[in-house]
Amino acid sequence: MATFDEVWERIAACAGETFHQIRGGEFTYEVVGNHVVPDRTNHRIPRSHFREALDLVPLGSTVPVQHLRGLSYIFAILMDLRIRQGAW
Repeated sequence: MATFDEVWERIAACAGETFHQIRGGEFTYEVVGNHVVPDRTNHRIPRSHFREALDLVPLGSTVPVQHLRGLSYIFAILMDLRIRQGAW
């Protein structure tokens, strides 16, 4: 399993690329400080929420992360092959 810092670096490196939500919505995001800011919402998703969600991967649905802000974005980013890189 990759460390969280490695995963965060992957997330930052993929900023600006297109990702797909579980229901098909497309989005891009930018990393601003310790937050992911998707282009389809005004919410800023804290780095700490990705850290917490990483303990739950692999995710089969958004249910395990429903207590986190931006759950559909967290799911889409963490379950994307560019971020997973075969680690989960």
